[in-house]
Amino acid sequence: METNASSRYDAVIVGGGHNGLVAAAYLARAGRRVLLLERLPRVGGAAVSAEAFPGIDARLSRYSYLVSLLPHAIVRELDLRLELRRRRISSYTPVMRDGKPTGLLVDAADPDRTRESFRTLTGGEREWEAWRRFYGTTARIAERVFPTLTEPLPSRAELRRRIGDDASWEALFERPLGEAVERTFADDLVRGVVLTDALIGTFTHAHDPSLRQNRCFLYHVIGNGTGDWDVPVGGMGAVTGALAEAALAAGAELRTGCEVTAIATDGRGDAEVTYRHDGGEAVVVGRKVLVNAAPATLARLLGDEPPVPPEGAQLKVNMVLRRLPALRDSAVDPRDAFAGTFHIAEGYRQLETAYGEAASGRLPSAPPSEIYCHTLTDRSILGPDATRQGLHTLTLFGLHMPARLFTDPGAKERALAASLAQLDEVLAEPIADCLATDADGRPCVEAKTPPDLERELGLPGGHIFHRDLSFPYADEEAAGAAGRWGVATARPNVLLCGAGAVRGGGVSGIPGHNAAMAVLEETTR
Repeated sequence: METNASSRYDAVIVGGGHNGLVAAAYLARAGRRVLLLERLPRVGGAAVSAEAFPGIDARLSRYSYLVSLLPHAIVRELDLRLELRRRRISSYTPVMRDGKPTGLLVDAADPDRTRESFRTLTGGEREWEAWRRFYGTTARIAERVFPTLTEPLPSRAELRRRIGDDASWEALFERPLGEAVERTFADDLVRGVVLTDALIGTFTHAHDPSLRQNRCFLYHVIGNGTGDWDVPVGGMGAVTGALAEAALAAGAELRTGCEVTAIATDGRGDAEVTYRHDGGEAVVVGRKVLVNAAPATLARLLGDEPPVPPEGAQLKVNMVLRRLPALRDSAVDPRDAFAGTFHIAEGYRQLETAYGEAASGRLPSAPPSEIYCHTLTDRSILGPDATRQGLHTLTLFGLHMPARLFTDPGAKERALAASLAQLDEVLAEPIADCLATDADGRPCVEAKTPPDLERELGLPGGHIFHRDLSFPYADEEAAGAAGRWGVATARPNVLLCGAGAVRGGGVSGIPGHNAAMAVLEETTR
């Protein structure tokens, strides 16, 4: 199949998720000829908004939903028209103590209120002081680690020197996180709240010797040097929209409905990218190919031996409510409880029990999950009718729900029912009584499992990070620009620019930025 000059590009980007758009914008702004190919009819990947329920004018963040790791520098450098709004409430965790409903409220804007909540829950000051020391340490680590994510990849020794705290390095980078959690905190609920950040999208446990939990925890507490998780005003689609606008304004060409089927290259010179579009097949040539897809997908496109298949481990539930539900713990206003992260069945022992059950192939008897309400921070995602009705959106993210649990066709319905039943345990009224109904009279609730994400977004195994997260350092001396930026593959002219790169994962744009920097470093020398 012949190609001509109009089919030749400095960079061909495979996959139009947010990382691909970041790479396209940076390269096009630097004067490179860039083509981005996206399989779906729209760009954005998992960072999109959608009207999920007929007749309900609410643009839900259907897959990913909060932002922490997107560097402010990328927002500035690409002139993104994007607002990220801080949540005043960090989290609320309900629990029964001595037969009475109570809970732990962490108010990011009011430390005195948080301290009182700790005292009421635990009966003293110890856990509050331990909390302050522990997250004081993670804040110092965040300040030192986060800036390195958009720099050439440091060595392990360099990052350790940059952190400058041997005890913290040992606790977070060398030993299972559970050791530090158990050494620092005595209360089971407090331990569980800390551990949840190590389990988002990662099927692991507190004492996993592989340290998967440590890597997940690190990325959840270092965002922009603070670890704050912010609400994208307008929903996740606003993030994608701003990035697509920046890429197009810079001159990048974005083509949707184009499924890449093969990448042909020996690693030297140009690479040929074959894709399907409108029932036909076409080939384009790129000096560099940047792949915003999982390493397992890249192996298939190259015809290489596939890596160990990744496995996602989450249940994503989207809901629209007529009203916020009342809580059993009447001391807390639902508008506070649901504004931050609302933890369900996430005590330390509960998390370990749920992991053990799922690892043995059984649905957890008390599925752990966390909920947040976008509309308590940003109501712009609602249309006029939804606003007038006072509707709210609710997002539930279930933990310890590995893909292996969903081979049975009825498994999704059982997982959804069990997760909502655990939510009902801490409510004063069933969540079903609060659900809005769509134009067909059906309750506004939908669930997405790992197999759903594989089918809808092309994520192998439904793994939201494409594969296990990596520590943000190089284990050995990196070769070439792509190696220095943590985006190298076995082919020098093919780079990873998605979540599977070193320092990938989450809605960050960091792999896209780093792949673009590697291309520019190599081609401007």
